[in-house]
Amino acid sequence: MFDPLKAKANVLAYTTAAFLFGLGMASGLGWTASSFAMPLLDQDPEIPEEVVQPALDVSSAFVAIAEAVTPAVVRIEVERTRTTAQRGSGPIPEEFRRFFQFPDEGDQEGRGGPPSTAGGSGFVVSPNGYIMTNDHVVSGAERIRVFFPDGRELEAELVGSDRTTDIAVLRVAANDLPRLALGSNRDLRVGEWVLAVGNPGFGGPNTLDYTVTSGIVSATGRSLDVIRRELGISEGQDIAPFAIEDFIQTDAVINPGNSGGPMVNLRGQVVGINTAIASRTGFYQGYGFAVPIDLAKRVMEDLVEYGHVRRAYLGVSMKSVDATDAEYYDLPRVAGALVQAVPEDGPARTAGFRPGDVIVAIDGDPVERSNQLQMLIAQKRPGDEIEVEFYRDGSRASVDLQLGEAPFTREAEAPRAAAPVRAEEKIGIEVTDLDSDLRQQLGYEEASGAVIRRVAPGGPAARRGVPEGLLIDEINGEQVETAEDVETVLQEASSDDIVNMRLVAPDGTNLIFNIRVP
Repeated sequence: MFDPLKAKANVLAYTTAAFLFGLGMASGLGWTASSFAMPLLDQDPEIPEEVVQPALDVSSAFVAIAEAVTPAVVRIEVERTRTTAQRGSGPIPEEFRRFFQFPDEGDQEGRGGPPSTAGGSGFVVSPNGYIMTNDHVVSGAERIRVFFPDGRELEAELVGSDRTTDIAVLRVAANDLPRLALGSNRDLRVGEWVLAVGNPGFGGPNTLDYTVTSGIVSATGRSLDVIRRELGISEGQDIAPFAIEDFIQTDAVINPGNSGGPMVNLRGQVVGINTAIASRTGFYQGYGFAVPIDLAKRVMEDLVEYGHVRRAYLGVSMKSVDATDAEYYDLPRVAGALVQAVPEDGPARTAGFRPGDVIVAIDGDPVERSNQLQMLIAQKRPGDEIEVEFYRDGSRASVDLQLGEAPFTREAEAPRAAAPVRAEEKIGIEVTDLDSDLRQQLGYEEASGAVIRRVAPGGPAARRGVPEGLLIDEINGEQVETAEDVETVLQEASSDDIVNMRLVAPDGTNLIFNIRVP
């Protein structure tokens, strides 16, 4: 007869015996030693140190460069009204307009409210406060503020800007600032490591701050035709032919807000200024572009000295030579700038140039394409003597000539005094009285008072994380009953003051925000 108790006893006995046998085997093999787990954590790496040392050296170099460069990279914020925000923002391809961080024009439609806030990055180039950035970052600005790594927020003046190269120079009232060393792009090679640095974060307390991305130089001498198209729709300025696009291309990640930041080599020297990306979405898809620093330096010198650019002028219209041109003109290789026309009263006409000449060198520097010729001339000064080498009728020749000055000047566009704004706009909010419609829309039952209708993107309130749609209970300890009360209390707030604001959510939750007045 089957005995359940005996069967259970047998199973337990067999199990115990099997466990003891297994334990004995494990002990014999040393598997149960108390030190079994620790040797796994202490084992030497399987890859020898000397094999990975080159990669470790590159990583250490990136760390050192980031530590040296980021203290001099700043965030730039600009305020524009709807009118100035639209200035210069014509039919640019959408992928580039997203990168350029133009304000949302729709937010300004049909209402007053705080000015739109946008911006990008920049970098300090002198201890006494000069900062380089892109023209499109500050174009049309009525107010410019610069945010430094040490927490300072300073007003900036626009020293000058040049739309034909997308370069601008700012200055802040400060001394002993950390600065970046300016290198040269002359010897920059395809495949060389570069780092793109920016400070894109604005719009709240949890947004991006500094970003450092690495990549290689993918190409040089790229022309996107973006600046030229933008200048082509500008009213009253026939300067599109003077646009210079000789960009450095990189696969280092560049995204909106990095515009105006530095591109540096492994020596920590600036070799370019991050300017644009080619993307269908407005975000990084593998193609980033920077203005060569040699060109930017030359522009900066003029902007600091004169407030506008004095562009050297050769006096030809041209195009890059292609394979068909090279065959027709009996050129040794497919390179050079084919002269299309020679305007009267220009240096080239005086020197005897004529359509069909192919310019191949300036002062010994080879000319591979027309935009490179533009950049070489732009690095000269009006009045400089240069040697131009060219092909005519299959023969190579040279001529010395004196450069003229381009028939346009671009006076510095200093920020205009901002139009008077309501007091609450000092901290970047728009308030209104809570009526029955808003009460129902926002979910307040029987409340009354002033509610935050809008928070200006990138403004002081937005940077502190102040949400829209909350009721204002107190400001600086004073009770608020109406939107006019907000205006009255904030009239007393001055630059660098801290405004304490107590808000109430529809569920009765209290929120406190301390906001510094710019």
